[in-house]
Amino acid sequence: MIEKILTPFQKFDKIESLSGILLFCATIIALVWANSPWGHYYTSLLQHKIGFSSASFELNKPLLLWVNDGLMAVFFFLIGLEIKREVLIGELNSPRKAAFPFIAAVGGMAVPVLFYLALNRNPEASGGWGVSMATDIAFSLAVLKLLGTRVPISLKVFLTAFAIVDDLGAVLVIAVVYSGGIDWNLLLFAVLPLVVLFYLSARRIYSKYLLVLGGAVSWLFFLKAGIHPTIAGVLLAFSVPIRQRTDTLTFTARLSEIVQKIKDARNPSSPILSKAQIAEIDNLEDWTDKVQSPLQHLEHRLHNWVAYYIMPLFALFNAGIVFSASMEMDLHLASHIAISLFAGKCVGITLFAWIGIRSGLAELPPDIKFSQVIGVGALAGVGFTMSIFIANLAFGNPALVDSSKVGILAGSLFSGLAGYVILRMAGRK
Repeated sequence: MIEKILTPFQKFDKIESLSGILLFCATIIALVWANSPWGHYYTSLLQHKIGFSSASFELNKPLLLWVNDGLMAVFFFLIGLEIKREVLIGELNSPRKAAFPFIAAVGGMAVPVLFYLALNRNPEASGGWGVSMATDIAFSLAVLKLLGTRVPISLKVFLTAFAIVDDLGAVLVIAVVYSGGIDWNLLLFAVLPLVVLFYLSARRIYSKYLLVLGGAVSWLFFLKAGIHPTIAGVLLAFSVPIRQRTDTLTFTARLSEIVQKIKDARNPSSPILSKAQIAEIDNLEDWTDKVQSPLQHLEHRLHNWVAYYIMPLFALFNAGIVFSASMEMDLHLASHIAISLFAGKCVGITLFAWIGIRSGLAELPPDIKFSQVIGVGALAGVGFTMSIFIANLAFGNPALVDSSKVGILAGSLFSGLAGYVILRMAGRK
């Protein structure tokens, strides 16, 4: 039973760790490219427009926005799938299991916001309080990977669980705070496809083609309605059913029948399959489709695409800060974000975890030491992907966006190093 639980998580851990390495490489490439003699090519690539327009409709956006609004909707769709799975059958599916990571996540969201609001004195930057809320799970797990056996699996599960709660909080903040003026008529059109998909899901009717079509329509109307279109990705994920259309026992019985029929229909004198064998293989594909959970299947298919392509591409397009003598750098904003990420996350997660344990609302897993919780709290300040995403929404001034990115990079770097050192010391036997 333990192997069944740990093996999928270990695969997830491996994917996220490699994704963190790719994110780091993409960030370095972006910084070097943007500040090289070929930096103008980088800027031109980001601003190159792709789309179409007509007399009554226009969808023509720079590549940067296609990545941030389009590809990142797939990223948020995957986050939605992970949130739904964790709530229904994962680490958040019961009050007892969810208590420890949930309480830690609340502290990890609230305290960095308080740090930022206490430090900030610039009214123009007042909307940036959401930048330090979320943890980048790919970077964080990549750091844990470097520690090897010093880190127990349960600590990685704890980090993953509270990072998912963090992501849920960030999604809600994006939907409520960082969306523009809302066109309620277009929002109604955006919600209608989702309502249909939720109804079909409740009736156990699922079609990936309807999901893609409904998602595309909903994304477009969310974009035009003034709500960030990545929210469509999260809501779309909640409409994906988690239950199989047939049970495993029935599938295995059918599988045995199909295998026997394929053997019986074999033609020893022919090097190719017979028509009867092809028919049974088609039958096998139908039953394989029925036995798979649509949510689990989609999450499995998308994880590699998001981890290895979408997130590194997002880093490549967003981390290229141009440093020059004429650069308008708000060092106060950069330092406030760095402190909120580094100190706010560490204090918030550690303090709330301690309160949860002392109050009896949560309990520390037996193979985790509290010093390791402190290390994970420090490591949680690595907020790269979601933090940069929120910074792009929070600040209209390009100088503030660049300053916030410098703060995010600095805070994430300090957090990663501090988390690594604390966990390495805590992991000594």
